[in-house]
Amino acid sequence: MSDAMLRPTPGQTVGPFFGYALPYERGNELVEPGTPGAVRLHGRVLDGAGRPVPDAMLELWQADPSGAVVQRSGAIWRDGTFTGWGRAATDREGGWWFRTLEPGPTTPSPSGPRRPAMFAVAVFARGLTDRLFTRIYLPDDGGPDRAAALAADPLLAALEPERRATLMATREPDGSLGFDVRLQGEGETVFLDLGKGTPGHAVPDPLSDSAHGIVRGSAAGPPSDPLELADPSGAVVTPPVEPVETTPPVALRQAQDPLGETRA
Repeated sequence: MSDAMLRPTPGQTVGPFFGYALPYERGNELVEPGTPGAVRLHGRVLDGAGRPVPDAMLELWQADPSGAVVQRSGAIWRDGTFTGWGRAATDREGGWWFRTLEPGPTTPSPSGPRRPAMFAVAVFARGLTDRLFTRIYLPDDGGPDRAAALAADPLLAALEPERRATLMATREPDGSLGFDVRLQGEGETVFLDLGKGTPGHAVPDPLSDSAHGIVRGSAAGPPSDPLELADPSGAVVTPPVEPVETTPPVALRQAQDPLGETRA
């Protein structure tokens, strides 16, 4: 038996294979055009060299404008239900967009502090052996209450200012929200380790508030549910810069979860 026959099979990645079954028509539209309060959340997915990733996919979780985590299935275009969940594939320029409502601040527990308004995002792309989780925080243009909530957020507080900026959306002149996902390299997005979920959840829940660790960019703690947010501790870790096609950004350090709210 030759040495070549004894070599292990190369590991597989999560893409690209998004053209079949995963994207679906209007999956990125969480509300109808013209809905009061509707906002366009958009951006690009970029690799470690700053090149667009044309075959990535993003999943979005969010609370509604009152801060409530939606607990029902459906679709706005099918039965009028706002679910707080959507899925968008990138185009040839790495671009993606969602039409949705701006989430309100959430409360992990009746006695706990309000968490700042944010979107939880999962990223699937070539070169990744698993999805990556991150958060998109609304900018501090919502008055003193939003600014105070951002300043008190445990995850943001654990990050250096330049790393914190990779989790903040930008308000565009037209009122839309811009956010680029950088898989590696300069300005790499902070990604979060949500662990394997909690009993009763088939997958991690992007809006919860238990201890999670920071994969690439900050602190520590065992994760469980993506609609939960934990108080991180530990030092910020900057990962090595390598092209995402050859070395996927999942030599994961510990990190915090994306959206931080415990489901009812």
